[in-house]
Amino acid sequence: MKLKGGIYHRTQIDLTYNSNRIEGSKLTHDQTRYIFETNTIGVSKESINIDDIIETTNHFRCIDLIIDKAKTKLSESFIKELHYLLKSGTSDSQKDWFNVGEYKKLPNEVGGNETCPPKEVAAKMRALLNHYHLIEKKDLKDIIDFHYQFEIIHPFQDGNGRVGRLISQALKSPI
Repeated sequence: MKLKGGIYHRTQIDLTYNSNRIEGSKLTHDQTRYIFETNTIGVSKESINIDDIIETTNHFRCIDLIIDKAKTKLSESFIKELHYLLKSGTSDSQKDWFNVGEYKKLPNEVGGNETCPPKEVAAKMRALLNHYHLIEKKDLKDIIDFHYQFEIIHPFQDGNGRVGRLISQALKSPI
């Protein structure tokens, strides 16, 4: 029902704030709440990166998508849709090589560690999903393992951490 003050309201704000903060967003919890509740940012003494605002509002839409598709089997197209929603309208989406909503075109790294080469991403993602779907009784350990493997593959140019956390939420569904 998306009631203000309820679990939906709290999840939207807290999950979005914490996920974005992990990725370096400078928005405060109050600014995140304000964006969710009023779709505005208000005045701040510090400069605010436009991408932080866009990705915050996009993250709210991703959570709504997860709720709407809670009973849908996790697929590559759903994961790509989450990435597309998250990164649409950002400065990254203006770059030809960035490939919003599709797997990465260029190699990337995390914390100095190489990730899966772009040409191997599609096959590795299919294998990861196939392995996960073969597990009959999934538990928290299986979700953690899926998330870990997803981050090692690092299928997108950027936004992998947030998409991975969103997927982990989807795997805990139904909400």
